[in-house]
Amino acid sequence: MKKNLLHSEKKGDILLLFTVILLSVTGTVFIYSASNYSASATYGDAFYFVKKQAIGIILGVAAMMCACFFDYKKLKKFTLPVAIVSFITLILVFIPGIGVENYGAKRWINLGAFTVQPSEIAKFALILFCATYYSRFKGAGAGFAGNIPVLLFGGATCLCVILEPNMSITVCIAVLMLTMIFAAGLRLKTMLFLLVPAAVGGVLLILAEPYRLSRLTAFLNPWSSPKGEGYQLLQSLYGLGSGGWFGVGLFKSRQKYAFLPFAESDFILSVIGEEIGFIGLFLFFALIFFIVYRGLKIAAKAEDVFGFVLAVGITMIFGIQAIINALVVTGSIPPTGLPLPLVSSGNTSIIIFMAEMGVLYNVSKRGSLTF
Repeated sequence: MKKNLLHSEKKGDILLLFTVILLSVTGTVFIYSASNYSASATYGDAFYFVKKQAIGIILGVAAMMCACFFDYKKLKKFTLPVAIVSFITLILVFIPGIGVENYGAKRWINLGAFTVQPSEIAKFALILFCATYYSRFKGAGAGFAGNIPVLLFGGATCLCVILEPNMSITVCIAVLMLTMIFAAGLRLKTMLFLLVPAAVGGVLLILAEPYRLSRLTAFLNPWSSPKGEGYQLLQSLYGLGSGGWFGVGLFKSRQKYAFLPFAESDFILSVIGEEIGFIGLFLFFALIFFIVYRGLKIAAKAEDVFGFVLAVGITMIFGIQAIINALVVTGSIPPTGLPLPLVSSGNTSIIIFMAEMGVLYNVSKRGSLTF
């Protein structure tokens, strides 16, 4: 009895929470640096994006603290409601007057005072569904048939997101789904069988839309259209190249002066690299990889299957998004819009990611992880 009491009173991974808050605050500093010129010119307020991000962080910290003290095992009861909300909100983006269209994409719903991006909810809905399913059907990951419900749920989510269209999040969700299936115990041969149609599907999605094909062409040779599809990538590379080893100095970016589109969101990493250089980026990514490392360690020491899959999913979607964002900004893969988690401007993203980190902390409280 005493042993169980002591086990339940574990503090959990405090370092994880500290790193999450540190990364989000660091991101806010760079959001100000990247956006103060454009925010002042567009909205008459250099702190416009910083104020929005501050609200997101405050709400995110509140959500994270609630998740820290909410027994993660009780989340099983919310699997179906979260899944229903996820699909309803994904459909609402297509309804005129509710869905918000920006740059030809319908990715947000208007709730009056603020907007919500349903694809962020969808990622957590998939994680929760996988964790609940694999905890109830042990050994389901051993064969293809046992994973059909997960494939159907993930496939339906990907379909809704790609129709917005949002290929970057679709890719993230697909990779997340495959990662969680593999973590649940799917044999390597069967996993390779799933990867082939996934890769073919990705190629078909690129060929299906002319603008995606144009982006691929620009990626292969951005200098062929320096004022067209290759413009954003070139400006990103100019920023990173200007940073050198130690950067041009905090708040001294030149690319933020209307040269680099989406400098405060999808391409904020370019501004960070320009200002603090390669050494600074190395330290910056050390924070990101520390969160991934702690998350995987928490998963490995989780008390049950539900906690294990939950921790793997939360950790991997954070890591997957960070890696894909970095690859896009550095021109390693074709450009696509994807925020850097806990750093880029965007309230829905930071609130949900911080809440997920609270869940991760809660899993660590119940597991056997030592610090």
